[in-house]
Amino acid sequence: MKTGKTPATCWLLMASISLIAIVRSFAADLDTGRIDELTGLRGKMNEKEGVYKVSFPRDDVKVTVDGWTMPPFMGLGTWAAFKETKAGAMVMGDTVLFQDEVTPAMSTALDNGLSVTALHNHFFFDEPKVYFMHIEGEGSVEKLAGAVRKVYDAVKAIRGLDSKPAESFGKVEQVSLPEKNSITAASLNEIFGIQGEAKEGMVKFTIGRPAKMNGTPINKEMGVNTWAAFAGSDDNAIVDGDFAVTEDELQPVLQSLLKSKIKIVAIHQHMTYEEPRIMFFHYWGRGAAKDLAQAVKGGFLVGGLLKVSSPTEE
Repeated sequence: MKTGKTPATCWLLMASISLIAIVRSFAADLDTGRIDELTGLRGKMNEKEGVYKVSFPRDDVKVTVDGWTMPPFMGLGTWAAFKETKAGAMVMGDTVLFQDEVTPAMSTALDNGLSVTALHNHFFFDEPKVYFMHIEGEGSVEKLAGAVRKVYDAVKAIRGLDSKPAESFGKVEQVSLPEKNSITAASLNEIFGIQGEAKEGMVKFTIGRPAKMNGTPINKEMGVNTWAAFAGSDDNAIVDGDFAVTEDELQPVLQSLLKSKIKIVAIHQHMTYEEPRIMFFHYWGRGAAKDLAQAVKGGFLVGGLLKVSSPTEE
């Protein structure tokens, strides 16, 4: 009996059936009950994709966008999705955070083997300001789900202290900066081993790194640079800046700065089609200028940035 199907059509049909079987096999091997137990949430399986996803709405804090009270359904949901892999499992997720929750959540994620791949906003004129931290990890379900739970618990601990998100970094940052900047450039030049740009009592260090975009060489002046700017006084200073790092450098440099009490305030990309791929993250710190410089230098060394180029031409 003829079916009318060509050999090619039959082959595609068989391949599709095989793929579905593989996906279902992976899904069956994923210990979803253990994920629920470890995360404290009840997830949902997408059989077609072989993905088990846990989620919850951030409804513990009222958020308004342009004066409108935003229901969590409209984009204030934290989630983590798990998929079986040959090596165990993979998790990817997005965590809704308020400003005072970012540092403890990020530190907890990194300390427990997760990668932090982005930190950014989704809205304008939101009160309080809402940020989104994306995570990724690979390993056993036990390790990944346990790490996700620790991130969520770190956030709950912050909100348990005060249901209202903080409006400043903390006690150190509440100390007023001097009206006139007076950073000693020479001492910071010595720490970094390079010459900074001084202006009106402030000092800025900019380090370029070579890359290509669509085959065209680009470097410091085209925006592929890491910089650190210091203001205030030697004993009461701020540092802010931006790191340009490769994907392999991102996690260790984030860890280095966080351990030195530097706050990470954004992680994202600035370009497309660049080679190698460059990730950018912005940071902020308060304290004595020399201490801040040593903390930033630690990040420079971890990322190998001081070996790339000097911020000033000889």
